[in-house]
Amino acid sequence: MKTLIKSLAVALTLGIVTSAASFADTNPGTRPTAAAAYKTGIYSTPYGQLNIALDKEKGGAVDVRLKGADGNVLYTQHVGKNERNYRVRLNLSELADGVYQVEVSNGVETTTQSVTISTNQPSAPSRLISIN
Repeated sequence: MKTLIKSLAVALTLGIVTSAASFADTNPGTRPTAAAAYKTGIYSTPYGQLNIALDKEKGGAVDVRLKGADGNVLYTQHVGKNERNYRVRLNLSELADGVYQVEVSNGVETTTQSVTISTNQPSAPSRLISIN
């Protein structure tokens, strides 16, 4: 008799655990969203432009931002979960000299690149030649 009661108790316990696990699997609200793996390529051109190339996996979104030294967001783009590639060329010729940040984030991991803009100042000649 004791063996029968123990067997029923174990069976009931396993039944409750199994039904709770199957309920958790069918409830989409409890699943965490997947983060998409991504690769970036960021480079500048001699014409004052910044090229950003992003390749990512489907299934998760990625955000691209350009921030100023004060933290203000100057540019933002949301790359959706079904997109795989994103390319943009930003014209930075109107921005003031300084250090800017390009942030790429999938919600879990954030990659930050610094972009420095500086204008070459004309220099005075170091040598003066005169004719008398």
